[in-house]
Amino acid sequence: MRAVWLAIAFSGVVSAQGLTLEEAVRRAVERYPSVKVSREQASAAAAGIALARTSYLPKVDFLAAVNRATRNNIYGMLMPQSVIAPISGPPVREASGSSVFGSAIGLHVAWEPFDFGLRKSEVDAAESVRRRAELATERTKFDVSSSAAAAFLTILAAEETVKAATAGVERAKAVEGIVGALVKAELRPGADAARARAEVAAAETQLIQARQSVALAKASLAQLVGGEVVGVEAEKLLAEAPGSTAAESAPATHPALREQNAAIDTVRARQKILDKSVFPKFQVESSTYARGTGARPDFTTLGGANGLAPNFYNWGLGFTMNFGLTELMTIKQRRDVESAHERTEKAKLEQMQTDLAAQLKRAQALMDGARQVAAVTPVALEASRVSEEQATARYRAGLGTMVEVAEAQRIRTQAEIDARLARLGVWRGMLEASIATGSLDEFIAKAKGN
Repeated sequence: MRAVWLAIAFSGVVSAQGLTLEEAVRRAVERYPSVKVSREQASAAAAGIALARTSYLPKVDFLAAVNRATRNNIYGMLMPQSVIAPISGPPVREASGSSVFGSAIGLHVAWEPFDFGLRKSEVDAAESVRRRAELATERTKFDVSSSAAAAFLTILAAEETVKAATAGVERAKAVEGIVGALVKAELRPGADAARARAEVAAAETQLIQARQSVALAKASLAQLVGGEVVGVEAEKLLAEAPGSTAAESAPATHPALREQNAAIDTVRARQKILDKSVFPKFQVESSTYARGTGARPDFTTLGGANGLAPNFYNWGLGFTMNFGLTELMTIKQRRDVESAHERTEKAKLEQMQTDLAAQLKRAQALMDGARQVAAVTPVALEASRVSEEQATARYRAGLGTMVEVAEAQRIRTQAEIDARLARLGVWRGMLEASIATGSLDEFIAKAKGN
């Protein structure tokens, strides 16, 4: 029972030993709400295909009605409207307040034997919407994966900064002890002790800020993976820098480009529907109905329950053609609108290609710069270490000042931070390049050491 409670208590916590880069990306894709939204939109689009296919089915209408009403009919015509109820039969000689029962029951079937491809175009349009929704889901997954990978690297960078800042605090406290002893022996002025305490406070402030950065980065990743992030595994991300990417442009398989191409296809599918809408509509129709009335042709009534049941019937079979002449101009204008939409979507595609190409160039520049920094940081780190040790030794010997020691310590701490973040800078550049090319597979594989 205790094990069950422990499992429940830690169900929302991501283990520090268990969360690798690959797992962070996978959990983000599985759990982040925006991915679920995209999936449901794709499901709705898939259902739209089935809806479009129902247009091939014949239209069947059934009607049954009963009423009690007067039978005062007159000659004349009314324009089509929905207020005055229609009435059949010859006109009466004079109005009467008497009423009779009336009833009706009927079945009407209509079917289009051919439509010049209109219904197929509607199904194709629904299919294009489904494809676009599915590609939007893939693009959303990729965006979430990229965000999770970036947050993962941010955590590593913040944790490396914490390590360097911690070492800086320890050195500052060690110098504070040395200065305190010298001041107590009246070999150094009391101002040096105050300066040493100030340097410790500054180093501790830097450490607090670094820890805060870690907490914020973990919160960002936790939002994506759907659970508290205790820690992450660096794998090969801190061991070595990856090689440069050879890609020069974003491939057509990039999720964003594929989705945008699908958007263009959707507009073209709507244009095809409009092209097919200019043809006449042909229908085979069949109707059968029966009516009942308590009124006679001689203007007398049968009385009682006569008219509640149908007592006259008709049937008919016909072929009709409907051609909306006035709709042609409307269809033309709608076609012009869709043409403008197509040009808009094509322009968006061109803009995406331009942006991705620029992003790839920036990523390559970031990798090259970070790789150069990584090459010189060992030299800078060793020089700062020697400088800090010499400044401390000179201070002990009375040949240096506290200002020189403090400056040397700051330079060494910054050099350690730069050295720790240099390789991560190369990895971040590679991540940006992977995002621009539309695939994180190579990035994740290299992070695992494959």
